[in-house]
Amino acid sequence: MLFVKKCRLRLGTVLVSLALPRQFLSSFQRQKVIRRSMASDSATRFDFLVIGGGSGGLAGARRAAELGATTAVIESHKLGGTCVNVGCVPKKVMWNAAVHAEYLHDHSDYGFEGGHAHFSWATLKNKRDAYVSRLNHIYRNNLDKAKIETILGQARFTDDPEPTVEVNGKKYTAPHILIATGGRPSVLSDSDVPGASLGITSDGFFELESLPKRSVIVGGGYIAVEMAGILSTLGSKTSLIIRTTEVLRNFDNFISTNCAKELQNSGIELWKNTQLKSVSKTDKGLEVTLVTKDPEKKNDEERINTIQEVDCLLWAIGREPNTSGLNLSQMGIDTDEKGNIVVDEFQNTSRSGIYAVGDVCGKALLTPVAIAAGRKLAHRLFEGKAESKVDYSNIPTVVFSHPPIGTVGLIEEEAIKTRGKENVKTYKTSFTPMYHAITTRKTQCIMKLVCVGKEEKVVGLHMQGLGCDEMLQGFAVAIKMGATKADFDKTIAIHPTSSEEFVTMR
Repeated sequence: MLFVKKCRLRLGTVLVSLALPRQFLSSFQRQKVIRRSMASDSATRFDFLVIGGGSGGLAGARRAAELGATTAVIESHKLGGTCVNVGCVPKKVMWNAAVHAEYLHDHSDYGFEGGHAHFSWATLKNKRDAYVSRLNHIYRNNLDKAKIETILGQARFTDDPEPTVEVNGKKYTAPHILIATGGRPSVLSDSDVPGASLGITSDGFFELESLPKRSVIVGGGYIAVEMAGILSTLGSKTSLIIRTTEVLRNFDNFISTNCAKELQNSGIELWKNTQLKSVSKTDKGLEVTLVTKDPEKKNDEERINTIQEVDCLLWAIGREPNTSGLNLSQMGIDTDEKGNIVVDEFQNTSRSGIYAVGDVCGKALLTPVAIAAGRKLAHRLFEGKAESKVDYSNIPTVVFSHPPIGTVGLIEEEAIKTRGKENVKTYKTSFTPMYHAITTRKTQCIMKLVCVGKEEKVVGLHMQGLGCDEMLQGFAVAIKMGATKADFDKTIAIHPTSSEEFVTMR
């Protein structure tokens, strides 16, 4: 009796059947053959199948292909994911424009005299969109050069015995399937807040054809802070609605307090302990009704206010994973209460042979983290590096506020909780950057080191001020290497810079 075993020849996705006598097949091989025979005969096979053409998926796919794996990427929208299309990249372009607007205010202080500069949102948008489009094409070209097949469409897991996905009626399978579908902005329905659907999200921000005259941003996280800063600095009268007393609640209190001050000093109206009650449309724009509660008062007294003639209501109230339509329950893939895919330290899901990286996992929602996770996974699967995994400690991150924020490591509260208050020492400074020495417009620069133990190991570094976005990466390397306060002190300062303050703190 002959038993058919399908063997792969390096001819794209073509499969060649080789008939072998049953006695020549090991127990493991027979099981493998049986499993394969149970899968749909029409399924196209790869070594590595990636669902999602964003940062994490593309990084994993390209690295796997470099290591010799036949690979395909399934994408339902545009290559590049959130970061390239509606995230980091276009956001940074808008932030750069806002920084230009800030510098224009300072020109006369530095001796430049001239007429009023006209800002064209349309020109900026066209150039920004063209840049993003070029990146989309570059990503596609990179996949083609790597011999990675690009499959356009929505993926859905089928009920085949072997993990299989269907896209546009065609089936695809692989021994290793990576879910890297990212996330999307959370939204409220009209039943949650009447008129909520009249607002947009950060995705919709990049579709705006003109600068809103009056903007209302709802949320206190980094996306809300960034959107509010961009709109306000470019000339939109902006209000930021937060339901607690502070913005950036997960950041060190030193940073969140200063950030709120900078927002207000820049002209942004900050509504604390406030939520939206309703939104209605009028002939002059949106009317936003707010309800504010004073947490210090024990009664349920509420203050009702309205903001009228609003051109842009933007919800920035969090993000949620893109898992709808994947049919995860069919595969027995565990998710948490928010729908994030549960993975272990090696990015394994609860289903063998299926992995997940990036925002869909709900942890450290940052592009470089997703990229690192995708590459580490590829090395583990296709290069035999069994311990290849991402170290999720000391991840540096920047908030492109005005001025920008840089942070890495533990905040003071975390250090105290894990090491004990008696073992934690902090160093702080606050000053006016030299750039503002002769300008009418002022911003502060604040810096903080969180140190633990007798050796004063630096476990946290936090700052806000001009240049802090570009300043952080080098300090992040030092902290990753275990630098102590003494190491900082032994480093000669670069003068005159803001960064020198980190090596002169006492």
